[in-house]
Amino acid sequence: MNRKIRLPINGIVVFIILAGTVFFASCEKYSFVVETVNPVDSVHFKLVIQPMLNRKCASCHSGSKDPDLRSAYSYESLTTGGYVNLPAENSKLYTKVISSGHTAFTLPEEKLKILYWIAQGARNNK
Repeated sequence: MNRKIRLPINGIVVFIILAGTVFFASCEKYSFVVETVNPVDSVHFKLVIQPMLNRKCASCHSGSKDPDLRSAYSYESLTTGGYVNLPAENSKLYTKVISSGHTAFTLPEEKLKILYWIAQGARNNK
């Protein structure tokens, strides 16, 4: 009474195909469109830089930590506090943004916008 149970090969193949289809169909694919930043385009402080500072920086730099990056104070705090100067790559603001302590808070294209804004003269434009 020693019987061997043989599983039909076709059933196993079908099971594997169905399991693989369910497994791979359940995976979500995310695609991110990386924003490109043109160094020739004007970077506007009030339209680009300040909203970024509000989202990314103002929670920590809200008056108790220098520079004060709240909307009413940020431009003056950055320009009179020595945070923006040329060459832009060496400015205090840009070097802080790319430093290991701050790099996780901004995306690469946001860092470029800050760099280009400083290189364009760090104007308080609209």
